[in-house]
Amino acid sequence: MQKRPFQLFFKRALDLVIASIVLFVSSPILVLSAIMILLTDGMPVLFRQIRPGFHGRPFKIFKFRTMKNPQPGVELSDHQRMTGLGRFLRRSSIDELPQLINVLAGDISLVGPRPLLTEYLPLYNERQLLRHSVKPGITGWAQVNGRNAITWEQKFEYDVWYVENWSLLLDLKILALTFLKVIRPSGVDASAAVTMEKFKGSKS
Repeated sequence: MQKRPFQLFFKRALDLVIASIVLFVSSPILVLSAIMILLTDGMPVLFRQIRPGFHGRPFKIFKFRTMKNPQPGVELSDHQRMTGLGRFLRRSSIDELPQLINVLAGDISLVGPRPLLTEYLPLYNERQLLRHSVKPGITGWAQVNGRNAITWEQKFEYDVWYVENWSLLLDLKILALTFLKVIRPSGVDASAAVTMEKFKGSKS
């Protein structure tokens, strides 16, 4: 769908207003979470990683750290490295709150396809690459339609559908559905796993 300048202006304005309000309201939770991470597992408090953004341009994403620091010579899976506090932060989506900094910086939007790993870029087919024709988001159409309980192919279909059908009303609908999902978390884990298995490319 062709996006008009005034629509993009209001989308950015919506991002700035909501992100600022949520950061202010959630500041006690942010401070408490940072203190708890420091007490249970030390520094660093934030997880930082390069992710592909709009048109695949790299940016540094911020989240609360939910895994133990890797030990030299010790190979552990993400599931084994996950802390008890980290599991709670993920299930409650509190680990995502630092991404509001990315929203204010303009790296991402509140709503859009989730920014995944850079290593996935060469694995997308032509249709899946359309997910990078808009800014990535903290939440998106795939997140409110299954989160980690759906397959990678289903996630990407939801992402592309969002790109092709985007509107401000759709963004507001996704934000409302996301709020309900946070209150009643479901689909956080896939097959009892803490995180999705890595994407290895589509069959077609």
